Amino acid sequence: MTTVLLLTCDGAAREADVESKLVMEALTTYGIASTMAPWSSPSLLDIDADLVLIRSTWDYTQRLEEFLAVLDQLTAPIANPLSIVKWNAHKGYLTELAAAGVPIVPTAVITAGITAGKSELLTLPSFESADVIVKPAVSAGAVGVGKFAAGSAQAHAHLTSILESGNDALVQPFISDVVDGERSIIHLGGRYSHAVRKIPADNDFRVQEYHGGTNHLHEPSAAELALADAALAATPCGPGELLYARVDVVGPVDQPLLMEVELIEPELFLPFAPGSADALARAVVASLRP
Repeated sequence: MTTVLLLTCDGAAREADVESKLVMEALTTYGIASTMAPWSSPSLLDIDADLVLIRSTWDYTQRLEEFLAVLDQLTAPIANPLSIVKWNAHKGYLTELAAAGVPIVPTAVITAGITAGKSELLTLPSFESADVIVKPAVSAGAVGVGKFAAGSAQAHAHLTSILESGNDALVQPFISDVVDGERSIIHLGGRYSHAVRKIPADNDFRVQEYHGGTNHLHEPSAAELALADAALAATPCGPGELLYARVDVVGPVDQPLLMEVELIEPELFLPFAPGSADALARAVVASLRP
């Protein structure tokens, strides 16, 4: 029987992965077996699968090289492909998309090691904004993200801390209307599926639920849909090879800016859109056909 392996992580986070359970249920209706396993499991390579679906590997950012090495050892095809995982793991891809003409939140990438013990010489990029966002280039779930007054000692200290930890850093202007909601445009099987508006808690800018954010079904504007299409078309593999994708945008709905393209293990907000788990299952079935 055809089997799909859904990769997750260890611990309680795995139990919180309701989306994978929805996909597994949908796969059974197409006669496809599925199983979940942590990507770090010592017995992972013993699992016989026809396709590997990366889902809730939410701890990979702390062990990126190990994560990529594990994926490289898998013999079954991976969705999304390993090449796109490597590209998407470092948020410096935003500058590549900008060079391709995709309107992004202005982004400066600062390379680790640039301070070399001389952090006092490090100058933060200047943006026309009162506040800046400073975050690791390899991160997820707002881990390590800080909002600071532009040019402040606190911003400088946070940037230095990231760089001295060995991680590259991103500096961006704070887009103030993020408080009205960051929008996530979801594509499944290469097609638009649904969208969600993520609103941060009062007096916060982080939209994740564990930071107090709330999620709401969203009707995307034509400009938001066009931006998502343009961003995915500019990825190294193009939208046709992507089993799933999430494009996060901010700014006015008629002139949105790209915040991120999530192609590794994004939450896809499947419970918000009836039939979306089935749509992902159908995309899996299609990818398994010779």
